[in-house]
Amino acid sequence: MKTDIILCGVGGQGILSIATIIGEAAMNENLYIKQAEVHGMSQRGGDVQSNLRISSTPIASDLIPRGAADVIISMEPMEALRYLPWLSKDGWIITSATPFVNIPNYPDMDVINADLDRMPNVIRIDIERMAKEGGVPRSANVILLGAAQKAIGIEYEKLEDAIRRVFTRKGDAVVEANIKALSLGKEAQR
Repeated sequence: MKTDIILCGVGGQGILSIATIIGEAAMNENLYIKQAEVHGMSQRGGDVQSNLRISSTPIASDLIPRGAADVIISMEPMEALRYLPWLSKDGWIITSATPFVNIPNYPDMDVINADLDRMPNVIRIDIERMAKEGGVPRSANVILLGAAQKAIGIEYEKLEDAIRRVFTRKGDAVVEANIKALSLGKEAQR
């Protein structure tokens, strides 16, 4: 088993929480894991990106080579496009459909959607709407993780267990909200 994942978005959207959950699930499965993070200007809505490499065999580098990522999980559609050079030809993009317009020259969404439509494997969902309607407004990032579950190759139950371990210190309500969000994302991938 080997999965190379690029997680990306804008500061404050929960990218590093997704990485923590995936990492916890992978380590509990006795898989090897390497992670490299690039923190942008998160206080100002800057780019945040993480390389996450999971394997059943040792991993030499924490950086994903261009053209080798199996999955891009993006909290923001333009950020998904930024990392296309790293995506393998059969790779998956799982992205929020809702833009986070943080720059004055943000591209037109019709252009972004047309670029995404040209890709062979894309899941695009309105995680913000789903989070609000599902009563888990602070867990949109975990909805996206649920939608990416099959692409990352970690069993759903293992991600649930990881959520319990990662969020236990924050209390049962936070754990249950994130498990519900994971379930909402799983349903969206169908």
